[in-house]
Amino acid sequence: MDRQPELFPAAAVASPLADRMRPRTLDEVVGQEHLVGPEGLIRVLLERGELPSMILWGPPGSGKTTLARLLAEAATAEMVTFSAVLSGVKEARAVMAEASRRRRLEGRRTVLFVDEIHRFNRAQQDAFLPYVEVGDIVLVGATTENPSFELNRALLSRVEVLILDPLTEDQVTVLLERTMGDAERGLGAAGVAADPAALAMIARIASGDARQALSHLELAVRLAVADGLPRVDEKLVRRVVQRGVAVYDKGREEHYNLISALHKSVRNSDVDASLYWLGRMLEGGADPRFVVRRMLRMACEDIGMADPRALEQVAAAAHAVEHVGMPECELALAQAAVYLALAHKSNALYTAYGAVKREVGERPGLAIPMAIRNAPTALMKDAGYGAGYRYAHDEAAGVADLECLPDELVGATFYRPTERGWEQRIRERLRELAALKKRS
Repeated sequence: MDRQPELFPAAAVASPLADRMRPRTLDEVVGQEHLVGPEGLIRVLLERGELPSMILWGPPGSGKTTLARLLAEAATAEMVTFSAVLSGVKEARAVMAEASRRRRLEGRRTVLFVDEIHRFNRAQQDAFLPYVEVGDIVLVGATTENPSFELNRALLSRVEVLILDPLTEDQVTVLLERTMGDAERGLGAAGVAADPAALAMIARIASGDARQALSHLELAVRLAVADGLPRVDEKLVRRVVQRGVAVYDKGREEHYNLISALHKSVRNSDVDASLYWLGRMLEGGADPRFVVRRMLRMACEDIGMADPRALEQVAAAAHAVEHVGMPECELALAQAAVYLALAHKSNALYTAYGAVKREVGERPGLAIPMAIRNAPTALMKDAGYGAGYRYAHDEAAGVADLECLPDELVGATFYRPTERGWEQRIRERLRELAALKKRS
């Protein structure tokens, strides 16, 4: 049987493409100008010969590991890579003991790079503290999660937190073009070209993740070579990626950022943004029950009596979620989101109930007026329960001049409707009721 030709020479596949194309100097780094540019913090620190412990916080494929390696090389320090996923405190202490020995006997610093540092529990994080404090190690942690929530305060107080941004589509495209033109480390020796539109598509689908973009490009080039195609085009890219997966991390910070974006888009009556953030969540795998629960809150908090039907619309969508599920319920949720965005807005109900909660919290035991107390027994009636009560339906106007608030709150106003939507009519109704009570 004839042997099939290799798609790439053995040397070219010794390591993943993303690792081969990793920048070797700060000048090769694409993006993160605020850190590696002429005035960037990392560049300035290295020029001064300083290397503090730090946490690199950023999305996948933004360059955290690359920057850690460059920091270690520039500082002529020994770099030890440590995985918070695969190792525990015992392994960490062994590494740090060796770092202490290296500093004491060889005069060399150790950069301990901990990937996914947020996966360490609080006790495990505490194990780093003594070694960071005395300078035995320079701790460089990488995390995709918000350090404020995932790292303990003692560790955070001893490190600098540097935030990495997701790469832009243009920046990812630059990396892809560089890879296609690099015959030594990249794909330049494959004998396949790539259409600019195809590279742009890969960059768009990668959503700022350079590692994912390079993986897509490598597979596309492999398919082109296998099929005898001279170039990578958009059609081939579609075969590779099938469908872009929405960036969504259930239960993590991005989960709350996305629902916040949806809520605030609805509040600002931005229909298109509301639909977009809803789609980002649903296409990324969000639980539609969580989404519709938050939409029920939006209907009451940001719309309320300005459009009482908003709550009905979302309740109907919630019914669809429970009875038909995804993906059939997605249009019901989209309809509800559009209705919420278009509805007149008012937080008067939200403000009113907040004022009531504060009042009840400060004075929880104010006496109920006798007139509106229940009087089911003769004893209670003799005690004055229900005395002075006037039945509203017996009044000519259907409303009585009856004080229903505790004596200490007589005249208080909690609900102040706006002049938007239905609340404009409610304001008129409240004025009408006040006049009828006076006449009564």
